[in-house]
Amino acid sequence: MTEPTSGSPGGPKRLYRSRDERMIAGVCGGIATYFGIDPTVVRLLAVAAILLAGSAILAYLIAWIIVPEEPLPT
Repeated sequence: MTEPTSGSPGGPKRLYRSRDERMIAGVCGGIATYFGIDPTVVRLLAVAAILLAGSAILAYLIAWIIVPEEPLPT
């Protein structure tokens, strides 16, 4: 698992879509990296939210569009 990326050393953490922990678009993997938890937990919570409240699909799609992809390592 990669560390959350910040704009500068000691700067704020940034939320990115994961390039490594990706099933569909990397949104859940990016959220898991940001909070430092296992991506499977975030995926299970996302599936439960989609099944219980269908509007979670819309939230996932919006996150897919808005959250930038993780930068390539330099």
